[in-house]
Amino acid sequence: MKILAVDTATKSCSVAVVDKDSLLAEMTLVSSQTHSIHLMEMIETVIANSDLTVSDLDGFAATRGPGSFTGLRIGISSVKGLAAASGKPLVGVSTLDALAYQFSWSSFLICPFLDARKGEVYFSRCRFENGILKQEIEEQVSNPANAVEGIDEPCVFVGEGALTYKDLIIDKMDELAKFAPPAQNSIKALNVGLLAMERFEKNDTEGVADFVPKYIRKSDAELKILRN
Repeated sequence: MKILAVDTATKSCSVAVVDKDSLLAEMTLVSSQTHSIHLMEMIETVIANSDLTVSDLDGFAATRGPGSFTGLRIGISSVKGLAAASGKPLVGVSTLDALAYQFSWSSFLICPFLDARKGEVYFSRCRFENGILKQEIEEQVSNPANAVEGIDEPCVFVGEGALTYKDLIIDKMDELAKFAPPAQNSIKALNVGLLAMERFEKNDTEGVADFVPKYIRKSDAELKILRN
């Protein structure tokens, strides 16, 4: 089963083609430009580098959030368009799960942190059990001090939020805090594809109309309307 996977939830933009548990091609770009400028070209390049066409793909996957509101909409609308045009199934993947998935070898608690701005982070806590990623708390948004509250065991922190608030995390947790190498703090489409593959194999897919972003926090525009 060949899946095109996309992530546009943060400053990085990543696209991959995954075949079962193998990576056929992947491209990741970190840019200050909007992802809409380069995403479709990246998709075309990765598919071509896999020696495939869109019709050869069996499905599509994308991170659904949390993350940048604009970034998520760009990635999701792109894969929804491809899924609708090709009639192929679609799967949405948690951004935080995609960050954590690269630590399947670890027995530690894993805490993916994404910078939510305004002094907050999107975060969850999870660990692998028999090779399966299990969330121990639901995804939420909070200030980083609250996000680490109550952790009393070694924990791997990963994501741009972990870099931003590294000093605070160390101050709160001391030697219990472990940090991912810098290159692992960006979301890789490979991990999005591998997570999605588990659901494709169970026929646990989503309809194009039902696939929407998971923001967790309301947008600034929504908050302004509520205040008024």
